[in-house]
Amino acid sequence: MNILQILPELNVGGVETGTVDLARHLIRQGHKAVVVSSGGEMVKDLESFGAKHYQLPVHKKSLFTMIMAIPRLAEIIKKEEIDIVHARSRVPAWIAYFASRKTARVFITTCHGYYKKHPFGYVMGWAKSVIVLSNVIARHMIDDFSVPYERIKLIPRSVDLERFKYVARDEKRGSEFNVGIIARITPIKGHLYFIKAMAEVYRVIPRLKIWIVGDAPASKGAYKEQVEVLVKRLGLWHITQFLGVQRDIPAILGRLDLLVLSTTTHEAFGRVIIEAQACGVPVVATRVGGVIDIIEDGQTGLLVPPSDPKGIAEAAIKIFKDKELAVKLTENAYKKVKEKYNVGLMVENTLNVYRQALENFKILIIKFSSLGDIILSTPAIKAIRDKFPPNYKISFLTSQECKEALLTCPYIDELLVSDFKNKDKGIKGLMQWGRILREKNFDMVVDLQNNRKSHILCALSLALTRYGYGNNKLGLLLNHRVKDEKPAIGPVTHQFRILQMLGINLENPNLELWPTPEDENYIEQFLSSEWISSTQRLVGINISASPKWTTKNWPLRQLTKLCQELSHRDIRFVITGTGRDLNSASALMNMLRSTKFINACGKTTVNQLACLIKRCSVYISPDSAPLHIACAVGTPFIALFGPTDPRRHLPPAKDCIVIKKDLACSPCYKSKCKTRTCMELISSEEVLEAVDKLLK
Repeated sequence: MNILQILPELNVGGVETGTVDLARHLIRQGHKAVVVSSGGEMVKDLESFGAKHYQLPVHKKSLFTMIMAIPRLAEIIKKEEIDIVHARSRVPAWIAYFASRKTARVFITTCHGYYKKHPFGYVMGWAKSVIVLSNVIARHMIDDFSVPYERIKLIPRSVDLERFKYVARDEKRGSEFNVGIIARITPIKGHLYFIKAMAEVYRVIPRLKIWIVGDAPASKGAYKEQVEVLVKRLGLWHITQFLGVQRDIPAILGRLDLLVLSTTTHEAFGRVIIEAQACGVPVVATRVGGVIDIIEDGQTGLLVPPSDPKGIAEAAIKIFKDKELAVKLTENAYKKVKEKYNVGLMVENTLNVYRQALENFKILIIKFSSLGDIILSTPAIKAIRDKFPPNYKISFLTSQECKEALLTCPYIDELLVSDFKNKDKGIKGLMQWGRILREKNFDMVVDLQNNRKSHILCALSLALTRYGYGNNKLGLLLNHRVKDEKPAIGPVTHQFRILQMLGINLENPNLELWPTPEDENYIEQFLSSEWISSTQRLVGINISASPKWTTKNWPLRQLTKLCQELSHRDIRFVITGTGRDLNSASALMNMLRSTKFINACGKTTVNQLACLIKRCSVYISPDSAPLHIACAVGTPFIALFGPTDPRRHLPPAKDCIVIKKDLACSPCYKSKCKTRTCMELISSEEVLEAVDKLLK
């Protein structure tokens, strides 16, 4: 794998050390390690073992600088053929996020801090995987930044046990009691409380020596002066050393008798704690943030309340006086460090996150109407499933009305059901679904719906790649699109023009449905109750199309004539439709008083209807979903077309007959028409002739 890590700078610090440690071990394991930062003292260390460093001003919070850095980072990503872009701070994360989208690379973040709930911090939760250092930070990102739980990956910081050597307490004890604090000199690190605590300790331990390791950032110079003034005022200047930034932290820890972490706010983790524990140094720390994950009070260290000098002093004196306690704390802590915080474990866990991010690809297919079109999309669904490895997860977004057709589909892993006609109606519903799709973090969207709503959902999902037809202005929201071309082509072929951009060609155009044994048993019992034997020839007739398309309906008087002729030939026939067609079925029954037919209107689900149509020898329907169901179950069918074009809507089938009148006004694609001449001209005689042909 080729990994790029990006962080503000490479000076001494916990984030920087973790970055360099990971890069070193990536190189050792044969991966490529690239680091982007504004530079620093650790660049030489990084380059000494073969990692590459690029210097960019990714530490500046200037919007202009950030925007200018995006294309430059994208160039680096392409040049180094990067697979994973791993951001470790907020400003670099904004740059990395847009650069990774620009180059279609996987974006991962590590949250090294307890970020304020501010829009600027949300980018840390937009990654495919969000690495956190402690349970406290995990909960913070979930609760305050709405990061889905499944995207959170807990990987604590680590310590390189080759550099940080354990020294037993008996071998360390000297004439002086050296107490140190290793941290940037900033208010949140609690130096003032530490100094006040040491004043209390000095009264009990005259041989005390205080080591302050670290320096203040340029913006915190006044705070450093405040710390120095306090040291002088409390009479500790002669026993206190301000050592500044130190590169050789293991050497410092090797001479300490106690490490104090006096942070006053949530600490993401506290690397210096496990470094001290690796060296056999007992630790007193404030009970904040991720510290409680590391230290078990009284077993691997001592915990005190934050901003409590007295508590720090009492804990320090306790460790000085109780040698057995000090030995117990250091031995227990070292054992835990070896088991949970060694650098090898951190590297392996991080590599696993990288592998999962690359392998666990998530695909979303959008098609929420209509039922017939959903059935027409089944060859595309199967082709997408066959194209990608089994570990790629496929989700399908459809509507409440169409969900049943896909409930048993073996090619999708997750069915998402929207209700844009009711509870999800309007802009609010669209935005809510956009949020849901973003949280699911899809890598790819295939838009088979291809209307404005589906294009908006594609964009709101923030998927890296979005495929579909760019036939309207909002088609620009897709970054991979094709244009409709004339002449008209079949519906399945039309969908596969999108899939061709994915390298998927149309090889199997067969439609599919997946009824359950329960559905089949229901239809067997239903037909048995109507005295239909297994050898009885049965013709199915769909009484109407969608309520919105009354122009597609075949006139009831022609249907009545056909039914009368079928009954004269000892052919049983079944009328299918929804509950909305019961009035039409009743009207037909009144016209056929002397002819008994089977009325299945409103009595079947989609999959039960599929079983019923499969039982038919021939099925007759206007241009609507049952026509596609007949095709899916392999029943020969007669398609009656009027206002629509069969070249665009006829499902692919071998045994079918299309009846259509070529009029000057057809196809008109009008849902309402005063004359409905195109359907009126289709006679019962020619439909009956087609039935005879298919029965033979």
